[in-house]
Order: sequence, then structure tokens, then C-alpha cells
Amino acid sequence: MSDHDALDEVITMRGMRNPKTTHISTLAGGFRFSQKKQLFFGVGFSMFAADDRWFFQGDDRLQLTSQDIYGLGTESVKTAATNMKFNYVRIYETAYRRVRPGLFLGLGLNVNSHSNVRPGDGSPPGSDESPFLTYNRTHGFAPDRQTSSGTSIGLLFDTRDNAINPQGGWLASTIYRTFFSGFIGGDSTWQQLYLDLRTYKKLSNDSRHKLAFWLIGNLVTGGTAPYLDLPSTGSDGRSARGYIEGRYRGEHLVYGEVEYRGSLTTNGLLGFVAFLNATTVDGTDAGKKLFDAYAPAAGFGLRVLLNKRSRTNLAADFGWGKAGSRGFYLGIQEAF
Repeated sequence: MSDHDALDEVITMRGMRNPKTTHISTLAGGFRFSQKKQLFFGVGFSMFAADDRWFFQGDDRLQLTSQDIYGLGTESVKTAATNMKFNYVRIYETAYRRVRPGLFLGLGLNVNSHSNVRPGDGSPPGSDESPFLTYNRTHGFAPDRQTSSGTSIGLLFDTRDNAINPQGGWLASTIYRTFFSGFIGGDSTWQQLYLDLRTYKKLSNDSRHKLAFWLIGNLVTGGTAPYLDLPSTGSDGRSARGYIEGRYRGEHLVYGEVEYRGSLTTNGLLGFVAFLNATTVDGTDAGKKLFDAYAPAAGFGLRVLLNKRSRTNLAADFGWGKAGSRGFYLGIQEAF
């Protein structure tokens, strides 16, 4: 995340489990405080039971933050942004059961809660021209709070050797989420389809050079989502390097990235990456269609190996997007 000083820790765990039949589990926690008085705390985990019989995945966040809010679609202009402050709680928990080697079926609970939403720095209170307030008036959402709560069903196919820093294999994930009005404070009933596809191609026999590919589809398939829960760039915390979180937002989002990963030393201690990505977003209210316009970005990064067995890297990335957008990103593990 750009403009943040970050401290992240990743713990890899296998215990006494057979490494030939059980993938490495990870637990990642982060605490951030920015110069913009933004406070972030989050915990994410991917836990495999013995012999991969069960897989548990979680993404839990608490944020006291602010964000520039733009119009919908990939052509939204920077000068039209308004700043808002809000408190954000996210609880995403999913339990997967293995149905065959590499294939898992899961059920989950999903809660997004934005509260104490108010004008931020430089934004006049109650501005009628704000895309956020216009969307709320059109669809009947409260301007000071927005909550989406529901359940999910997911299908996961994962043949990667290591989720922290894969050398090969595929990940294909499909998650269908249904949010319900009145369920744990939910404001509306709507549905979301999330698609995630990743693969890795070695360019050398010693795995020192490879290409990584990533494709995301984040689609509202029915109902009306609250504005702050619409698909947006960087909402997963790692994609769309070159743009701030929420820079582009709409009912449907498609994202693609290719990254070259290389080693600067023979022992793998130091490495580098170079990446290209692009996002397209629509906005029904704004009359913008998917694939009408794109938000491309490019950048590079440096890597320092922290754990040879799990191949965990300290990652520092710089990214540049269109219209002067840019960011610096510091974290543990690869972006994907």
C-alpha cells in the first residue's frame, strides 16, 4: 500500500506433518500508521490440516482510515475526487474440504462494515456533486454507514508447490457470495462472483528466472451493492500496483498482470521483479462499459530472501500508472 510504513510478519507452519502431503500454512499480520493519520490492522491466514484434508482461509481487517472517492468506471478523473474518512471492519472466513487432490470445496462467512463515514480533508460537507452521495441517493443507501453481510461458496483448484513463492503450478478459484439485507446489519441483498486465476512458467532449469501470470474477475451479478463494497482496484491488498486502493471502481472489474521474476545472486538471496498490469472497470450509473477503457501500470521491485525453506521474500515495489498515479509497496511474500 502506498505512502504507508509497514511492519508485516509471516509465520510458516508444518509441525510434524508430512511435507510431501501437506502444504505449508501461513499466518500474516500487519500494523500500519500513515502520515495521513490512517490506522490499519489486519490478519490473514491460509492453514492446511494434515494431508491437506481441510484448508482454512481468512482475511480480517480493522481500519480507521480515509480514502479519495472517484466516480465509477475506468475513465473517472482525478480532479473530481472527494476525500472521505471512515472506520472499516472486514471479516472473511472460509473453510474448504478437499474433494480430490488439489481440489477443494468451501463455505464461508463474509462481513464488510463501513461506519462513521464523513467528509475528509478538503471535501465540503454534503457536496451534491460527490459520486458517493449521488449513488447513495439513487439506490437508497445511508450516507454515514454501509454494511454487507452474507455467505459464500467456493471452488478452489491449487497445484502450486508453494503459495508463498510458487515455482510452478496453477491456482484457479471461484467464489460466489450472496449478501442479505438485515443479516448481521446488511443494508441490501446482492450477489458477487469472484474469479482468480494464476500460473507460473520457468524460464531456466534452476528456477532463477520465471514468469508469473494473474487474472481476476470481480463481478456484481445481481442486486445493488453499497458504493464502498463495489469492486475496486487494490481491494485485495496486493493487486493494481501503481494505483491507490479504490482509484477505479464499478459494478464489474477485470484485472490482468504479468510479472518477470529473476535472481541477482546465485544463492537466491537477492532478486528483482518487473511487472505490467491493467484494470478495466464499468459503471452502469455513469454509462461506462467494461473494456471501453483501461488503467495500465508498470513497475519494478527488489527482493531479499528471508526464509530459504519457505522461499519467503521481503518485497519492495515501485509502480506507476496513468495520470501521474504512483505508489511504493512494502510487504512479505510475493504479490501473487
